[in-house]
Amino acid sequence: MNIEQARFNMIEQQIRPWDVLDTDILDLLMVVKRENFVPEACKSLAFVDTEIPLPGGNAMLTPKIEARIVQDAQVKKHENVLLVGAGTGYVAALLAHRAQQVTAIEIDPAMKALAEKNLAANGVSTVRVELGNGAQGWTNGAPYDVIIFTGALPVLPEGVLQQVKTGGRILAIIGESPVMSAHLITRTGENGYDTKKLFETDVKPLLSAVTPSHFTF
Repeated sequence: MNIEQARFNMIEQQIRPWDVLDTDILDLLMVVKRENFVPEACKSLAFVDTEIPLPGGNAMLTPKIEARIVQDAQVKKHENVLLVGAGTGYVAALLAHRAQQVTAIEIDPAMKALAEKNLAANGVSTVRVELGNGAQGWTNGAPYDVIIFTGALPVLPEGVLQQVKTGGRILAIIGESPVMSAHLITRTGENGYDTKKLFETDVKPLLSAVTPSHFTF
């Protein structure tokens, strides 16, 4: 396989048609080598339009969804980002090129170790990976400029809204399979939030995401 041709094809045939048109993001996808973050057994899938299974029942998102998340979060160089679900470290590595600092939360100790190993091997020094359950967000270091969830949430926990600065953004995939939508929630004031629906999708739920009760009283 010609790796650079496969990377080019991934960008042109999968990612660009999915409305990833920011040239800085497209250039970044050439720089951060996705194949370096894919589990060894799945190297052949590094540029394929599919989720890649990870230990513990989780999965790497498809390349086009990863790219949309990084583009649509609109991260700026002075901003601090909270990423819930470090996975293999790939999305954190992309964000590190855009942000001042990334705090990545990972619930699985083995995945935390893998993310740290991959980030170090690829020279990414502005990501801190912490072990914990980020399904309710992460108060340590809050408020953040940007909060991103890499797994789906049935609903966005109320407390997360208070963990982002005014002018900051939360990017979350909300819903239950097969009906989910990615949303960008911008905090406009003390109690003001503006929500924009970005795209529809169906991804694995975030581990330990809190499922709301369907009973009404």
